[in-house]
Amino acid sequence: MPELKPAYLIHGDDHGAIAERRAGLRALAESDGDGSLELREGDTGTPEQVALALAAMTLAIGRRVILVEGVERWREADVEKHLLPAMAEMPPETTLGLFAREEGRSKAPAALHQAVKRAGGQILERSSVKPWELPRWAREQGTRMGLSLDNAAAKALVEQVGARQQRLLRELEKLSIEGDQPSVPGAPGGSPAGGLRSVTVQEVEERAAHSTELKAFALADSLLGGDLRAATRSYLRLRQQGERLSGLTYLIAQRLRDALAVAVRLRAGESAAEVRRGLRMPARAADRFLEDVARSDPERLAQALCALAELELDSRGGPVLLSSRTPLNGLEEDSRTLAALAAITR
Repeated sequence: MPELKPAYLIHGDDHGAIAERRAGLRALAESDGDGSLELREGDTGTPEQVALALAAMTLAIGRRVILVEGVERWREADVEKHLLPAMAEMPPETTLGLFAREEGRSKAPAALHQAVKRAGGQILERSSVKPWELPRWAREQGTRMGLSLDNAAAKALVEQVGARQQRLLRELEKLSIEGDQPSVPGAPGGSPAGGLRSVTVQEVEERAAHSTELKAFALADSLLGGDLRAATRSYLRLRQQGERLSGLTYLIAQRLRDALAVAVRLRAGESAAEVRRGLRMPARAADRFLEDVARSDPERLAQALCALAELELDSRGGPVLLSSRTPLNGLEEDSRTLAALAAITR
């Protein structure tokens, strides 16, 4: 087994690269038949629980590897109080891997960076490519998969799929697999010189998935229409492609707030035609949106927003003094979300 450092902090907004690094550390730990591997997240992955795990005795022989997810949600004070003292006295033959999938203000605390350095560990940042560099990056990744995208096709891919590198890679892989058939060189979609298969703008538009924002709004519209089955299906698909709950709740709340504002205007006597003129969406989508809003009263939409806010708070660990504030606390993240979706669509 390669020599592992006492601690690792893998952080950044390139969630796909972070997942790969985590898989690599896990594979190394599992390759040591005498060692042990512990996976911690949620209630078992707090600074206090990790500190207790480091202090606990173990009967395992060989290196002990502890991998912790979700440290981007840790608070500075908790790290300083619980984890810094524990990491200052790291047991021998122990490796602590900390993973922070950062997004917006959710970042690994500065105190955690200091603790890893003092323990003789390694800090690796995995940041996404800048938005204006994504088409070129997509072309480079496509070349490695046997695809040739010109500037127009690469830009169309980024516009349709979104700016998440992990999602772009998955769509490029899908294009590569779907096009992995014998083709005639020089023919449309065939293999040009160099053995690369050309990908056109039309192929991107027909085969690549649409951005998370559109899918999240579709999920929100299912909630608005009270369709639990469609909402559940949309949510599971979004999670399967690697979307984080924090990003989804933001987009869904945005849609529900718009719906509440429209419902209030309709109740105040404004006509649907007047409201439709102020909606920034295609005509057919605006019609469906207004139909769903017309079937929902403002009180129900306000309650839905409250349920969404409760879900977001629960997913971040809840308030310090009221850890049992809602029945959802303590459930796994997807279970909490599905329960909240059911409550919203009642």
